[in-house]
Amino acid sequence: MRYISTRGQAPAESFCDILLGGLAPDGGLYLPETYPRITTEELARWRGLSYAGLAFEVLSRFITDIPAADLKALVDKTYTAATYCHARPGRAAADITPLTTLEPGLHLLELSNGPTLAFKDMAMQLLGNLFEYVLDKRGETINILGATSGDTGSAAEYAMRGKHGVRVFMLSPEGKMSAFQRAQMYSLQDDNIFNIAVRGMFDDAQDIVKAVSNDAAFKAQYKIGAVNSINWARVAAQIVYYFKGYFEATKSNDEQVAFSVPSGNFGNICAGHIARQMGLPIACLVLATNENDVLDEFFRSGVYRPRKTAETHVTSSPSMDISKASNFERFVFDLVGRDPAVVRELWQQVDGGGAFDLTGTSHWARLPDFHFASGRSTHTDRLATIRVVWEKYGVMIDTHTADGVKVALEHREAGVPMVVLETAQAVKFAETIREALGREPLCPADLEGLEKLPQRVQVMDADVAAVKDFVVHHC
Repeated sequence: MRYISTRGQAPAESFCDILLGGLAPDGGLYLPETYPRITTEELARWRGLSYAGLAFEVLSRFITDIPAADLKALVDKTYTAATYCHARPGRAAADITPLTTLEPGLHLLELSNGPTLAFKDMAMQLLGNLFEYVLDKRGETINILGATSGDTGSAAEYAMRGKHGVRVFMLSPEGKMSAFQRAQMYSLQDDNIFNIAVRGMFDDAQDIVKAVSNDAAFKAQYKIGAVNSINWARVAAQIVYYFKGYFEATKSNDEQVAFSVPSGNFGNICAGHIARQMGLPIACLVLATNENDVLDEFFRSGVYRPRKTAETHVTSSPSMDISKASNFERFVFDLVGRDPAVVRELWQQVDGGGAFDLTGTSHWARLPDFHFASGRSTHTDRLATIRVVWEKYGVMIDTHTADGVKVALEHREAGVPMVVLETAQAVKFAETIREALGREPLCPADLEGLEKLPQRVQVMDADVAAVKDFVVHHC
C-alpha cells in the first residue's frame, strides 16, 4: 500500500514514511493510492470480532510495511479494557465502544471511554504506540507540533506522555476551551509535554502548524511531526469504529445503517466516507455542525467558504469552533475524481483567503453518489437536546454529541438504524450541562478534582516565528 498527495506533486510513500510527517511536501494530504475493498465474506467473518481483532483486520489493509505480528501486537497493546475503562455503569469494559440504544433504530456509539473521555483517544492511543515503534526501529526522535480546539490536544498528550524519542508542542486557543479540557492538558507535568495557548481562535493555531509544516528546512532540522487529524494514521484508526458500530447496530450484513457525526475538521466523518468506499453498507453519512457551519453550507449549496477568525463563533461545543476543515481536502479529492490538478486549483483559492463553488460542475453532480446529508445545531438546540435525551432516555450527553443527535433526528429514514457517534463525556462541558439540566455532570471517580491541579502553559501571540523560537529552545 502506497500513499499519494491530494495535490499530486509529492512522491508516493509507504505508511511508515508518512506516519511521522503530517502534510505532504507539496502541502497536500496523504491518501491511499486506492481504497481496499472488503468482500461480503470478509464482512461476515469480521462480525463478532473483538475491537482489537477488528482493528487488526482493518488496519492491516492500510499498513503493509509493518510485519503483521508486530502490527497485531501494537493493536492488542492499544485496545485494552485497562485503557478504555470509563464506560457508563453497567457496561463491560472489554466492549471498548459499547452501543447504547436510545430507542429502536436510534443509537449512540460510545467512543469516549478512553483516558481523556473523548473519541480522539480511539486513534491517538494507537498513534502513540505506532510513533514509538517506528522511531525505535529507525533510531530517531520527533517533535510533534499540533493544534487543538479542545479534545485532540489532551488525547495526543496522554498518548505521547513518557514516550521516548517524542516531544509534544500543542497549541490551543487561549480561553476558548472548557475548563475541564484546559485542565486535562495544562495539568500534565511530563518533561516531554509543552502547552502553548495562542491569543486567537483554533484556526489561528492551525494556521501556525501548517506554516511550520510547509517550512521544509525547519521541519527537517527540528524533526517536526504531526498528530492532528491531517495525520493519515488517525483517519485510518477511526475507520475501525464505523465497522464496529455497523456490526453492533445490525443483525446481518444485508442491512444498511446511517451514521450522524459531529464534525468540525472533517476528520471523523472522513473515516466514515472511507469505510463506505471500502464497501461498508452505509446508507447515509449525516454531518452535524454547530454555529460554525462552513461544512453544512457546502453540502447544502456547493460553496466552500472558510471564515476568518473574526467570523468564527465561540460556542458551547468548542471542539467544532473551526472554519477551515483541514480534512475536507481528502473528500474533495475523491469528489473531483482524484484529480490533483483540480484540488490544487481549488485550494489555491482557499489558501488565498477565498472560497470555491462547485455548483453547476460535473463534480457537484457526483455528490449524491457519496450519500452525505448535513445540518446545523445552535446553543438553544444543544440545551434542548441534552434535556430531552436525559429526561426521555436517562442518558447524559455532551454538547457535541447533542449536535449529532439533533441533526440525526432530522435525517432518520424508516428501516435504517441511525447511529450517532458520541464524541465526549458530558463532564468535559460542565458549564453547559449545568445550564441544561441544573445539575452537575457525571464524572469518573479517578478524574474528580482535575481542575484544581496546578497547570503549566505558555501564552503567546498567534505568531509563527514565536512558536518556532519556542520549539527551538525546548528541543
